[in-house]
Amino acid sequence: MTHHKEVTIYDIAEALSVSPATVSRGLKDHPGIRKDTKKKILDTAKKMGYQHNTFASNLRRKKTNTIGVIVPRLNSYFMSTVIAGMEKLVNENGYNLIISQSQESGKKEIAGVNTMYNSRIDGLMVSLAYDTKDTEHFEALLKKNIPIIFFDRIIEHPGCTSVVIDNHQAGYDATRHLLDQGCKRIVHLSGSLNRNVYADRLAGYKQALQEKGIVYNPELVISNNLSDMGGEEAAHQILQMHKRPDGIFAANDTSAVACMRELKLAGIKIPNDIAVVGFNNDPISKVIEPNLTTVNYPGQEMGEVAAATLLNKLNKSNSANLNTIVLRHELIIRQSSLKK
Repeated sequence: MTHHKEVTIYDIAEALSVSPATVSRGLKDHPGIRKDTKKKILDTAKKMGYQHNTFASNLRRKKTNTIGVIVPRLNSYFMSTVIAGMEKLVNENGYNLIISQSQESGKKEIAGVNTMYNSRIDGLMVSLAYDTKDTEHFEALLKKNIPIIFFDRIIEHPGCTSVVIDNHQAGYDATRHLLDQGCKRIVHLSGSLNRNVYADRLAGYKQALQEKGIVYNPELVISNNLSDMGGEEAAHQILQMHKRPDGIFAANDTSAVACMRELKLAGIKIPNDIAVVGFNNDPISKVIEPNLTTVNYPGQEMGEVAAATLLNKLNKSNSANLNTIVLRHELIIRQSSLKK
């Protein structure tokens, strides 16, 4: 294997018979360098394959202009809209985004945090994996005063800001809507109750039932990974229930749609036999027939707010140091839940 020598500013200086300082200033577009000299420097640098050593430059400045983001899954419409919101704002402010996914594994999340730390990121935004239990792996960053913003799936930490929606209220709104349609036996499809988003949606579901005088039945709560397969498995469990439910509130649209699809194949009429409400307002909610009632979760706005909050911390601006920022959600009512 041939190893190519790294081209330096000294090599360019020698090729052009100018000083290394002149080359350095020319590469940095210094106003004191003549235009023709600057052009010669840039052309020669390109021809010789010169690469600017950002890492060495960053070490000198103690700033890398990179921000890390760790998400549970990249193959989620919601997460892709969050990242789009983050990247827009981060890039506009001269930063680059390094993206890592934990794939719902606490171990992979820890490895991701260590990689981000060793990459000398200036700040970090995180949505937690299913089985993350504490914030210990973030402490090395916090000790170095590297700000952390938690979003969507959060964990309380006095030194960090969290960006969320009111998941308790959203869970309540979704369940209340089904109750108002006459449903009395509602299945809830939930994710890991270690995570705030799913625990809070379940609490909202329980509150709505309680207000209507319906006793909470834990057998009607099906917890899985809320994937396509998770939705299908939930449908099979529902079909085997001695007493069929008349409503389903799913904690995401992926599982809601997969569940609806399986139920329809089994001859269940939606919404007449079973009314269904999802969560996230993914594009798939408008493709399935009947169209899915869902909770609009403002992904792009969440990404922009998380990034803006982090940038404010990095710029040491005097904005209010809030512990939790709560964004608005909205129940979007479509045909899948309208019994009346």
